Amino acid sequence: MTGRPVDLATWPRAETFRFFRAFERPHFSVTARLDVSRLMAAKADSGTSLFRACLWALGAGLNAAPELRTRFRGDTIVVHDRVALSPTVSMPDGGFRFAYLPWLPDWPAFDCEAERLISAVRAGGALDPNTDPLAPVAYLSCMPWVDFTALTNALPGAADCVPRVAWGRIVPKDDGFDMAAAIELHHAVADGRHAGTFFEAAAAALGEF
Repeated sequence: MTGRPVDLATWPRAETFRFFRAFERPHFSVTARLDVSRLMAAKADSGTSLFRACLWALGAGLNAAPELRTRFRGDTIVVHDRVALSPTVSMPDGGFRFAYLPWLPDWPAFDCEAERLISAVRAGGALDPNTDPLAPVAYLSCMPWVDFTALTNALPGAADCVPRVAWGRIVPKDDGFDMAAAIELHHAVADGRHAGTFFEAAAAALGEF
């Protein structure tokens, strides 16, 4: 997942990048609903993990557009071929830790590896927050207590360009189920259409169960 350097002199987005880099609050968040009817059927039929399946589907969305895989530090910009997932993992004491999972396009392979790594974190892994803005990673959180309509995240500052994704409670809808999902992005590297690509790819992945 080594990043490919971007030359600001030839990058079509350079002007937009510089414009939003000067903002005190350059992040924007989009919330939409995703159909999880097939996933709920897979859980009923074979015990599919809702948590790991949502991670995989949302990871498909995060890897669907180069802009969502773009990271920067100052004017150093890289685009990664693929980004890993760093979800919050609930702990027995009510707190949480961070896991780091390679996203794999093959669902069974991802599920097996994610189960192993998440179990290791729950067995006593450290909090271990990522502090590298160029790291090929995205942050994810599950909020199963709330069917939210909008969401923002705690951010360390205007230079943080790592995408944040959250999803909420699964609720009945018509003859199926859906859930809210939100993505928060840095406007210097991504626009609304890239958020749209994220939701389209995540929806397609959820439709594969």
